Amino acid sequence: MTQKLFNVGKIINTHGLKGEVKVLRITDFDDRFQVGNVLYILSKDEKDPIKVTIKKHRIHKGYDLLTFNEFKDINEIEKYKNMYLTIEEEQLPPLDTNEYYYYEIIGCHVYLPNGDILGTVKEILSPGANDVWVVDCGNKKDVLIPYIDDVVTEVNLSKKMICIEPMDGLLE
Repeated sequence: MTQKLFNVGKIINTHGLKGEVKVLRITDFDDRFQVGNVLYILSKDEKDPIKVTIKKHRIHKGYDLLTFNEFKDINEIEKYKNMYLTIEEEQLPPLDTNEYYYYEIIGCHVYLPNGDILGTVKEILSPGANDVWVVDCGNKKDVLIPYIDDVVTEVNLSKKMICIEPMDGLLE
């Protein structure tokens, strides 16, 4: 498989004897674990991810509990504990205007109004009302850029370029 895969959950334990697994959710999309959806298990010992189809889904104590068509009992699924559940890039739903997936923003170069490069986005934080993009400025201290209209003036994914208008004190 050469397609890019994206984590949507992690199998943290088995649950019962009938092949059910306890999953830590790593996605904002509630419908990701609907019955019939296809996921891939990223296994350490297998070359290719294992394609699985969700047979049952329920929520229990804040975790998603899943069973898959491909596994009948605990003995078949137990070896996949601590493995990630992933989806292919084509399974990502489209986003609204001015919404981006993290992988699209991380690695983009950030430019100042005068055309100088500030640095490269290395991480995204989600502390509350808006995301904050962490910009690696090379030998200087990282800069935190709030993703708000007043600061981020342009995002060009094809050029991996972000233009900002820094607020007073943002770059100090």
